[in-house]
Amino acid sequence: MPFLTTPIEGLIVFEPTVWRDERGYFYESYSLKTFMDSGITTTFIQDNQARSTYGVLRGLHYQAAPFAQAKLVRVLEGEVLDVVVDLRTHSNTYGHWYSIRLSAENQKQLFVPRGFAHGYVVLSEVATFFYKVDNYYSKASEGGLIFNDPSMNIDWQIDAKDVILSEKDKVLPVLGNHKPLN
Repeated sequence: MPFLTTPIEGLIVFEPTVWRDERGYFYESYSLKTFMDSGITTTFIQDNQARSTYGVLRGLHYQAAPFAQAKLVRVLEGEVLDVVVDLRTHSNTYGHWYSIRLSAENQKQLFVPRGFAHGYVVLSEVATFFYKVDNYYSKASEGGLIFNDPSMNIDWQIDAKDVILSEKDKVLPVLGNHKPLN
């Protein structure tokens, strides 16, 4: 199966089968049937795309209920370190984080269920990041965590002096002070 579990329940890596030849490659980046057959019953309603340069760190963001979002994320160009934090208060892994390198070359994808903060940092010169969501964005429901929260000690695999943040992301709270998801 092209789905690999992670140490955090519900967080799943998708490694599609890629057919390569002298012309290039082909693969199904998403098939509702394949995902449903594997127990991922999320219905995606919107695609989003962002292009960023080396060092840009977007996150860690989430949407609180009733606008919580599940995501299927991947990279079309370049490479990023993708990071998620489990914010499901009922979870045994609440506050734990997971990271994975996603790139145009490895073509891995990460399924992120509702209840997670999500972010990524660009490791290549540029990266085009693409993701599907199962709910619409609501400014009133947005929340986030500061990327360098010492209680989580996330290894972003980049020197802190090279990190480029938005003004909004510079003032996000630490894990213990974030807006509740429900």
